[in-house]
Amino acid sequence: RRRRAASRGVHNVCRLLSRRAYGFYARDAGVAHRINLGLLRKIICQESTKFKNVWTTHSASPIAYERGRIYLDNYQCCISSVAREPRILYQKPKCSKSEKIEDALLLECPLGEMLPSPSDYKPSLIVLTVQNWLLRLSADSGDILEKIYLAGSCCKFRYLSWDTPQEVMVVKSAQNKLPAAARQAGIQQSVLFYLAVFQVLPLSFIGMLEINKKIFGNNVTDVAVSNGILIVMYSMGLVRLYNFQATCEQCMEQPFDLGHEFNWNGQVGVVGKYPFGLPCNIKITDTPPLLFEASSLENAFQIGGYPWHYIITPNKKKHKGVFHICSLKDNTLAKNGIQDMQCCSLEPDWIYFHPDMSGRIIHVGPNLIKVLKLKEVKNNTDQVEVAEDFTIVANRENCLNDAVTVTASGRVVKKRFNLLDDDPEQETFKIVDYEDELDLLSTVAVTEIGADGKAHLDFRCNDHGILLKSIPLLESWDVTYSHEVYFDKDLVLHIEQKPNRRFSCYVYQMVCDTAKDDERSSHEKTERVFCKKGGRLFEYI
Repeated sequence: RRRRAASRGVHNVCRLLSRRAYGFYARDAGVAHRINLGLLRKIICQESTKFKNVWTTHSASPIAYERGRIYLDNYQCCISSVAREPRILYQKPKCSKSEKIEDALLLECPLGEMLPSPSDYKPSLIVLTVQNWLLRLSADSGDILEKIYLAGSCCKFRYLSWDTPQEVMVVKSAQNKLPAAARQAGIQQSVLFYLAVFQVLPLSFIGMLEINKKIFGNNVTDVAVSNGILIVMYSMGLVRLYNFQATCEQCMEQPFDLGHEFNWNGQVGVVGKYPFGLPCNIKITDTPPLLFEASSLENAFQIGGYPWHYIITPNKKKHKGVFHICSLKDNTLAKNGIQDMQCCSLEPDWIYFHPDMSGRIIHVGPNLIKVLKLKEVKNNTDQVEVAEDFTIVANRENCLNDAVTVTASGRVVKKRFNLLDDDPEQETFKIVDYEDELDLLSTVAVTEIGADGKAHLDFRCNDHGILLKSIPLLESWDVTYSHEVYFDKDLVLHIEQKPNRRFSCYVYQMVCDTAKDDERSSHEKTERVFCKKGGRLFEYI
């Protein structure tokens, strides 16, 4: 009996270990987190749940949002968006123009890895300054954790991006351009861009390389790196893809470690320290093997779906708003692969692969959102067709756009013009986003009523597009301004840019009101309180 019990115990342990390998362990933190997010989704979509504008602030400089933190004053001020009242995490003195931050990325601790420093286990902010300094700051205190000098005056680094999110980071320079006097004197500039590549957490230097027109051609206008692919864009709409990782490995002359002394091309210094910065240790002497190329209007090019497909617009202005969905394998156009909404609007429609990794495609127009899917053609497994998964239509029931109207006296009046599809007086889609942790599709639609624009944020089922929740945004929405809306679990954030560099941030938080609370709040006048914290004025309810 004991032997049978022991054998059953061994069998159960083996079964448990195999289930854990596939992520089926009931007590695992990830399982608990998914259950909690499922509960949060149900609470958010309840009728009694409201989103309340808890506080608002304004700024004379751009406002940024990252994972529950609001950054103002060129990242010198950080405010927590979690609290019902504004809570300043840190406030630094105003920086000089030479310390201005050009770009920033949030770093989060990787799971299951041993890191050299305790500070590596907490979120941090990588920022790039105008003087080519790369700084790693504590996300909670703003303290400098690491400091790397990139290069001297030979180039100006301006942009941060991910090659592999939270693993490999790329720092890109602005395009090198000679002064007009130098160009008139016949001086040639062959280096167009510099790229510095880093592994993050722990932060380590992989290499730096030049994008040279002698190698890649004279008409290069921009470069980007994503998922191990070097993307080179040309002035005539051409896009070329190269294997970035293989190119770096094959063309690296010598590896270098941050903080170590080096002797490179007659220069002696410390890697990442002023005044030497980083050596350009990846030398591309010949054009790398071409993986793929396509021609598209304004270099618009996307890859995604299953099997792999890409989206382009034919490289002629008359085709603007027409999208072709083609197979990456053999460039064949998918069945029903030409998507054209034929909308007449000031702002063009846009299309992109769904970020939920389902392989679907989202096509957004002024009054229509199409979610498309790729599927095999019946009786022909070699061909793929584009089919509608579901559509979302703007609410325009009360909008009359008749070309002919009859007055009370019986006179027939003909309109000399038709309304645009994105006319402000009609409900128009402005933003479509996806909340991955709650698996909700969010849309912002705007209607201009009189002098004010009214917007509402809708949460929809990601699988079928069914409306689950609608949240009115209380502030007026001017369609001529620039807007950003973030939906982050129980938080909604609206950032607005007005003329003359005036920025506003409206913070909404989830509240669960009872029927009595709703009845009382509808009769009571909402009072707003102004307070000053850290020298900044906040307005909250």
